[in-house]
Order: sequence, then C-alpha cells, then structure tokens
Amino acid sequence: MKVWLTGENGLLGSALRDRLRSLAIPHTATGRELDVADAARVLAFARNERPTHIVNAAAYTKVDDAESHESEALRTNALGPEQLARAAAELGARFAHFSTDYVFSGAASEPYLESAATGPASAYGRTKLAGEERVLAVPGAPHFAYVIRTSWLFGGHGPSFPKTIARACLEKEELRVVADQRGRPTYAGDLADATLELLGVGGAGIPAAAGIYHFANAGETTWHGLAEAVRETLLRLGKPVKAKRIVAVTTAEYPRPAARPSYSVLDTQKLEAALGRAPRHHREALAEFLARLAL
Repeated sequence: MKVWLTGENGLLGSALRDRLRSLAIPHTATGRELDVADAARVLAFARNERPTHIVNAAAYTKVDDAESHESEALRTNALGPEQLARAAAELGARFAHFSTDYVFSGAASEPYLESAATGPASAYGRTKLAGEERVLAVPGAPHFAYVIRTSWLFGGHGPSFPKTIARACLEKEELRVVADQRGRPTYAGDLADATLELLGVGGAGIPAAAGIYHFANAGETTWHGLAEAVRETLLRLGKPVKAKRIVAVTTAEYPRPAARPSYSVLDTQKLEAALGRAPRHHREALAEFLARLAL
C-alpha cells in the first residue's frame, strides 16, 4: 500500500498528511511544485511512484477571487482532478477527490442527499461541479473513484472561520456575523479520518463502495451560531475573551463577490452507513480545535 497525497500544504492536505504519518502509512505528498492539471507530469509521477491510492486535496478555494479568475479555478478544481483520476485508472488505484456544498443552489429546506440536483450559484461552485463530472466520466470511475463533498471546513493549518473568529474575540468587543446561511461545520481531521476509512486505508482496512459521499460534522448551524460557539468555548477554556457580543447580520448587509448558498446542510447518512458510525458533533470537534490553537 502506498498513498499519493496532493495539496499537502493546504488545510485539508495537512490534516491528511498528519493522519497518514500517525498511521505509519507509506505515502508521498506533493504541493504546488506539481501542477495536477499537467497530464504528462501527473502520469509520469504516478508511473514512477506506483501508488495504490491517490487522494487529491489540491484545490482553488478562494471563493470570491474565482469570480474573476474562473479559468484558473477550473484548471485546479476540474482539469487537475480529471488527470489524477486518469492516472489512478491506469494504475488500478483508488482515487479520492473532494468537492463542496457550493455545488448546490442553496434553495433547499432539508439536507441535501448525494443524489440531489446541483445548481451552483458561483464560479467556485461551477468549477467544483465540473471537477466532479470530469472525475466520474473517466472510464471505470464507478469502481475506483470517490467524490467526497464537504462544507464549512476548519482545521489547524491555514485560515478558517473559527480561527478568524477566535482571534477577533480576543481583540474586539463586538463582532458582526451573518446569521441567514445554514450549514454543517467540518473539522479537517475528522474528514481526513473518514476519507481514509472509505478508501480502506484507515479503520478496518476494508474499502467502501466507490461513488459520491457527503461528510460534515453533526449539528447544523449558522455562521453566527458557529461564532457564538467559538466565543463560548474560549470562555470555557479560560481565554481572555474581549468580545461582549456577536451581532447577527444578514447576507445583504455583508455583500461578497461570490454568492453563498443560504442553505447547504449536507445529509451524511450514506457515509454513516458505509463507516458504521456517525460524525461527532461539530461543537466537540470545535472544542478540540480551539484547545490546540495558539492564540
């Protein structure tokens, strides 16, 4: 067994790399030095390394910038995954690719199943959906390709909403946070564990069926609700919290270049059945994250 991890320095890539190390799984990791959209380089690297599993954590995640750099986002989010999937197909390797709640319109009122109709409202969402489609169109993909959609990701490496809010809570008396967008926060470490279990790399070592899966920590909330949870957790941890209140605002009061889905709660029942367990609540994961965060 050998895993090839791309995007090793990103928020999710770092979590995956840490999990592979802790499990003593043989792996090779690449970052920006290898352009995943370069078909020749991807194939040459794959043939040289001969991985049994390829996990693609490389992504263009600057949601607002993608509105004016869609071709660049498309290269990383769609063309790259396709080349990696093609390399996996040649080697007979299992392939995992990560997607997002942004592939949905946000107009739903109940959690999105994997089979729900897509309808991205932003360039970022369009490029991520294109990535899913290109991966799943590779011959043989139904037998070896896993597309894992997630939402509201946070972790120990790189920027994330809880980290930003935690630091703001120590510096400002009042914060203003959007309260009319609902989703399920996801801890990168928990997503990394679930992904490796799906692939048969972690856990019992038995791979689940390939296909599309949703993963997010349990408990839906709003950005405002998550910010309140961060503040409450910091207080319990004895941190010098300066913020006395977090004011709820609307999306309209905080305009951004890219449209955000107002409701993007992911249903995780398929993954729960595959792994035989449910994800822990996001507040539990958040407490672990904040306890480890250097503030």
